[in-house]
Formats: sequence, structure tokens, C-alpha cells
Amino acid sequence: MSVLNYKQQLGRLISQNRTEKGMTQSELAKELGTSQSAINRIERGGQNISLEMLARISDVLGSNLVILNKSGKINFRVKGGQKLSGAIEVKTSKNAAVGLLCASLLNKGRTTLKHVAHIEEVNRIIEVLESIGVKIRWVNDTDLEIVPPPKLKLEAMDVEAAKRTRTVIMFLGPLLHQYSEFKLPFAGGCNLGTRTVEPHMVGLEPFGMKVEAAPNTDYYHATVQAASLQRAIVLTERGDTVTENVIMAAALYDGVTVIRNASPNYMVQDVCFFLEKLGVQIEGIGTTTLTIRGKRHINTNVEYYPSEDPIEAMSFIAAGVVTGSHITIKRAPIEFLELELSVLEGMGLNYSLSDEYMARNGKTRLVDITLKHSDLVAAKDKLHSMPFPGVNMDNLPFLGLIASVAAGRSLLHDWSYENRAIYFTELSKLNANIELVDPHRVYITGPTKWKQADIVAPPALRPSVVILLAMLAAPGTSTLRDVYSINRGYEDLANRLNAIGARIETVQDI
Repeated sequence: MSVLNYKQQLGRLISQNRTEKGMTQSELAKELGTSQSAINRIERGGQNISLEMLARISDVLGSNLVILNKSGKINFRVKGGQKLSGAIEVKTSKNAAVGLLCASLLNKGRTTLKHVAHIEEVNRIIEVLESIGVKIRWVNDTDLEIVPPPKLKLEAMDVEAAKRTRTVIMFLGPLLHQYSEFKLPFAGGCNLGTRTVEPHMVGLEPFGMKVEAAPNTDYYHATVQAASLQRAIVLTERGDTVTENVIMAAALYDGVTVIRNASPNYMVQDVCFFLEKLGVQIEGIGTTTLTIRGKRHINTNVEYYPSEDPIEAMSFIAAGVVTGSHITIKRAPIEFLELELSVLEGMGLNYSLSDEYMARNGKTRLVDITLKHSDLVAAKDKLHSMPFPGVNMDNLPFLGLIASVAAGRSLLHDWSYENRAIYFTELSKLNANIELVDPHRVYITGPTKWKQADIVAPPALRPSVVILLAMLAAPGTSTLRDVYSINRGYEDLANRLNAIGARIETVQDI
């Protein structure tokens, strides 16, 4: 069954059940916290619908619209070897959105985040927030309206949703000034090896927070005493979530906080710009030293536009390069792609940039990137990431994919994760020449003569997308199974790629 037929049949089923229940589209929309136009699109088969939304519609209509099998998995069937053409627009950032959702806990007023991508990672955080009493609704299908209660019901937290995302660790900073004691489930998310939370603890300790994470339990136990900020906070790791956590703690600290070795990466900047709109004074945004004057209490109705996602932009660059296509990537945040493009230019990438223009947040610089025919060669130096402004660690897998179509042998060193480089060996199933040196390093020899394959998606976001993009280049029909990892970070990726010439069919186990 094609994606289009599936959506049309599902839309008709929803319309029939709504009519039988005697509800109008507007009434159903009100119950779901969405718009009548969104319901109209769903019923016409013109709107993508998540399994979570489908479950909510089923509850409102009192009807099981579909019955999932035990796995409930979603697969992609890819007819590869197609040239892509046209333009594809970058959506707002996954990592910015989840950070901003956590930062909304600082505000007792109404927070509206504009143009938020519909992705599973956002859905998980919404589920966690709603379970502790935060009122959240989608407005016009694109905006998230967030209103916290006077007191959060932390004891009622949806533990299962929390365990499926690493983002829950960023509740520590917003909550430490509001509660003297609380528990949070252990962080989850991608399976990329053990990532210590110790840098978070070191950065939050000056605000009076102590966190115990006993190995025989499944939660963090946080207690908070009086703050003791006597000097600058020096982060032991220039991590993005670590920096955001400490920034959010500083936002409600009635005094001046200096943070050194801070990450200046894109999602951190978004959180800073958002906090500025809440009245928090921040100096040094985009640098490794931040000076923050917080507010004891924040109660402001605020609207904020997250900026576009540089990792999604890099994904589309890789899609164009690996398929040898001429495409344009619109609304790319150039500040966070300049070094990657410089590396690719050294490998022979031919491209052009439009004039710069501003993102909707009024801060982030955007460009349109047009890819042209290129004959690539292996990079002269090893491909590796560094904290911003170095090559982004989430962009490194896409540089590795591009290396697979470049003539010569490239060394890729993924030092920041324990086992992500291992996932490159999955490309061997598509006929790529991959030599695993150790869990952090691989040699990639190109150009690859791709062949079709049937692969189970790794339990990690970027490696899964890399395999999908390689399948676009592989002649014949390939299948990527259980693509939940991709849906964590990309909205409607298959249909958006299809719009520029890919042939990806979504197959759901129903």
C-alpha cells in the first residue's frame, strides 16, 4: 500500500467515525488541541499523522482506528538510484526545540514556541511535561503553547517517556531553584555508549545541587541547598546539554553567574536568545564565556522562533552528494556549516551560496546552498569533530557517507562516542568499503558501487539516516527496518525527500 493511499484510507476512516459520533471537524479539533484545518487535511489524506496522534483521535472518537501488532514498527522501502532535483527547506532544530521545552519550565507565564518540528523527541518531552501538569497544545499545527501549573507534579512523571530521551537530564537546571528535592529517571535516547552525567553535576553544584545516581536504582535523586557561587563556573566538558543546564540554572539565580568553557553551539544560542526575551541578561552569546544576570522569578507571556537545524541541512547536503544530484538546500544556518563546507570544498565539492538573510528569531544567519556536479576525492586529513566552531559531532557521520563516494581512502575518527563509528560497518551491506580500526576509527574507501540491501536501522539517529541516504544511491529496492530513531529527529523525512525525487515508501506493521 502506498503512503498516499494509506493516508487517504486512514483519513476516510477518521471522517466516518467522527460523523458517526456526531462531531464536527471543529469539535474534534478542539478535543485534540489542534486546528479545524489540520483535521480537514487529515481527513483528506493530505496530512502526515503520527501514531501518537492516531491514538489520541481513537480515544476521542471511542474507536480503535487501527490495531498495531506487537512491534508496531515503521519501515522504509527505498527504490534507489534516482537523481534528486529541486529545492528542500530545512526545518527548525530538534536540539533547540527540546532545550527550549526544558527552558519553558523557568517561565510561569505562557510560552509559545513557533514552527516546531513534529518529531518523536519532541513528543517524548511533551509527554513528560504533560504528565507533571504542564498544559501543552499545538496551535495551527506548527506552534507549541506551553503553560506550567503553579506546582509541578513531579511524582506523576511519565517514566517510560522520560527514559526514551536523554533530554530529561536538562530538567535539573530549571528545577533546582524551584524544588528542594526531586527525582528524575535516568536519561535515555540514542544507544551510543555510556555518556557520563558528571559534567552536569559539576556545573550545577555551585547552585547548591547534589545529585545521587545509585547504580541499583533507575533515577537521579536531587537535593538543593543554598547556592555558593564564589567564582566562575568552569565546565569540565564543553558539552551542549551541560552548558544549557547551567545556563538555565543561572537564569533563576538572583545574581551574576560567569560560565567558562561553555559550548557556543546552535542549540545553546537558541536557549540564550529565548532567555533574553524572558528578561535574563546574557553577555557573550556565541563565545565560550557567558555572563548571566538571572531573575528570581519569571512570569512572562513570550513567543520565540527556534532557528533552523544545521544537522538536517547537512543531511540534505549528503543526500545530494551521494546521489550525484543538483539540489538546493534552503534556510541553512551557515554559521554552523561553514567548516563542514570548507572540508567538503577541499574534497572537491562544487556549490554556491545565496546572500545571507535572517532566521525568524532575528539572530541566526541563513543561506540557500546549491549543490553542483562534483568529482570528489578523499580528504587529505582525517575527518573528525570538535566542539563548535569545529566540525559538529552530529555532522561527522554525514561526512563519512560523503567519503564513501570520494575517490581514495579516508580516515574518520569519531572520538566523542564509544561505539558510533561501528555503525559505519552497516554500509558494507550496501557494498561500501569500510575497515573498522577500533570503536572510534574507520577507513572508508571510495567511490562505492552501491547495491541494494535489507538493514535494521541502528538504535541511533544519525547512523540510521546515513544508511537511508546511502539507500537512495543504491540501484534497486532496499529496506530500512524500524526507523523510530529517524523519526526522533526528522519530521516527515521520507515525504520531503520524495518531493525532490526520492522514492521512499513508508510501510507500517499494522
